[in-house]
Amino acid sequence: MRVKPLLENYETEAFFDEAFESDSSTCRPSYTETVDFFRGLTPDRMQASLRSLERTFLKQGVTFTVYSDGQGTERIFPFDPFPRIIPADEWSHLDRGLRQRMKALNMFLADIYSDRRILKEGIVPEYLVKTSKHYRAEFAGLKLPHDTYIHICGSDLIRDAEGRYCVLEDNGRCPSGVSYMLENRVAMKRTFPDLYRKLKVERVSSYPGELLKTLKSVSPRPQDEPVCVVLSPGQYNSAYFEHTFLAQQMGIEIVEGRDLTVENERVYMHTTRGLVQVDVIYRRIDDDFLDPHFFRADSTLGVPDLMKAYRAGNVNLVNAIGTGVADDKATYAFVPDMIKFYLGEEAILPNIETFLGSRDDDLKYILENIENLVIKAVDEAGGYGMLIGPMASKEECADFRARVKATPRGYIAQPVISLSRHPTFCEDGIEGRHVDLRPFILTGEDTVVVPGGLTRVALTKGSLVVNSSQGGGSKDTWVLRDGE
Repeated sequence: MRVKPLLENYETEAFFDEAFESDSSTCRPSYTETVDFFRGLTPDRMQASLRSLERTFLKQGVTFTVYSDGQGTERIFPFDPFPRIIPADEWSHLDRGLRQRMKALNMFLADIYSDRRILKEGIVPEYLVKTSKHYRAEFAGLKLPHDTYIHICGSDLIRDAEGRYCVLEDNGRCPSGVSYMLENRVAMKRTFPDLYRKLKVERVSSYPGELLKTLKSVSPRPQDEPVCVVLSPGQYNSAYFEHTFLAQQMGIEIVEGRDLTVENERVYMHTTRGLVQVDVIYRRIDDDFLDPHFFRADSTLGVPDLMKAYRAGNVNLVNAIGTGVADDKATYAFVPDMIKFYLGEEAILPNIETFLGSRDDDLKYILENIENLVIKAVDEAGGYGMLIGPMASKEECADFRARVKATPRGYIAQPVISLSRHPTFCEDGIEGRHVDLRPFILTGEDTVVVPGGLTRVALTKGSLVVNSSQGGGSKDTWVLRDGE
């Protein structure tokens, strides 16, 4: 990698750049010290820093397996050491917008499983909810602590061509990535301690403690130390590192379905001391696989009769059953309407313009302009089931046009957004790469927005897809403390 002279030929091109003004030479005030720091590093010092980062990730076990090379090679999770900087005033705006959004989404979920006011008044089409893959009508009327369905959310934010923060989607079922946010911070503090201290960065290390507090706050049994566990599909799951990491950080047990049993509508964990009743399950398994007696009979991941205990109110699940309706990309289009309906406010963080295949006019527009749009399957995640029209072949566009025609409810379309770019270490020095931001919001008795999040970066030049499953990596996100 050529590191010196650093940023000599850096170009913002036609994109909004996080660190530089449009002239490519004027640094944004919040990045001045960071840019000066990296410019001052010698090639040897930078190479030593990169080796130090790699050792840290390997030591901490932050790895993933590459099967495409035929050898099952284990590598460190892709990480870029140029931190993303968010000034205090920008973060304050994001904090308020995320809290507003989570409040409205939880009110929406509580409503559609009880009074259904928003459906009766036609604000959100009833058919849209009823046809959502993740709608669980059989759990209507279930009373949940604090009326909270989404306890843990990772909303994906982007910045458009003008630098405006927008919400791309909400992840309210089993959002992942927080372990990388925490490990990225540890690695950066060890590798660049002087820069970290100088910038006065907000801490993210409180997340595991806040997560445990959130879990305890929804315990159905009033006791000082509720028994909380992390339910994982097991070691072959791609996010297993995160499952074990979070359980370890919180000091609670990580379990698989076979470690739990249900007796008299209560959930128990097998231990060396015998059976121990479980109060709260932080589940990293989708609804369909949680209970083979209630959902998919072929699931070996879940706990038989877990839903009986859940319905009886003897155990709580984080996140709740049925939250996937809020993950539906068609439902996403109505979140600003939810905010206005429930809170009487305008959305602080806007959505991306969205066309629904289920609307006749929108469907016509999608089919006629598919080459210029981003097409997304409403139930997919991780960059799958998606077409970026301008970058697709005629055959791919024709294929997606046929898919949308066949199942219009299953697709949405959005204009191609020029995601903001950020300086990123590449083979030939530092170049701009597209990024997004996934902050994490915890909601129980209180709501906590962790000051930071996971900045995901599209490491492939020109790519707009930042998902790790599609070749993306991550950066540490530094929220600066308020100067006052």
